[in-house]
Amino acid sequence: MQRLSPRTLAILAALLAAAALCFAYASEIWGELVPCALCLAERWPYRVVIVLGLLAAMAPSRLVIPLLCLAIAALLADAAVAAVHVGVEFHWWPSPLPECAAPHLSGSIAERLASMPARPSKPCDEPTFLIPGLPLSMAAMNLLFALAFAAGLAICLLGRRGTR
Repeated sequence: MQRLSPRTLAILAALLAAAALCFAYASEIWGELVPCALCLAERWPYRVVIVLGLLAAMAPSRLVIPLLCLAIAALLADAAVAAVHVGVEFHWWPSPLPECAAPHLSGSIAERLASMPARPSKPCDEPTFLIPGLPLSMAAMNLLFALAFAAGLAICLLGRRGTR
């Protein structure tokens, strides 16, 4: 079996991260799923992986593997955020983001209307299930994907060490 070059891995990492973001946006647009604040936070590491992957694809060869290691770290950070989100969904702990908390109703009606977000949001402790009958929330699917993505990238990089 032919091993992939580090530059090819970098391009694949950028493409997989872009695919994850496209999936999230497609489920938001076509599936009419409203993301919560933690869902939006889970998207940032994929943006970082896209940038790191593209930089690694164009960088001098001595920087390619360190950039891919940073991409693995970003994916593990995403898995950590997703794990926090899953814990919030199961009510194991409260959300660390203030946007996820219920609003405090005080003041006049005009003040309440002025403080409303332009876009409706959903509480972070309300899981979104994409596949009916499958008790796996979007946050849990992201956790599994980020871990598998990081592990696959790490395995590919470690497999290259023996071929030097």
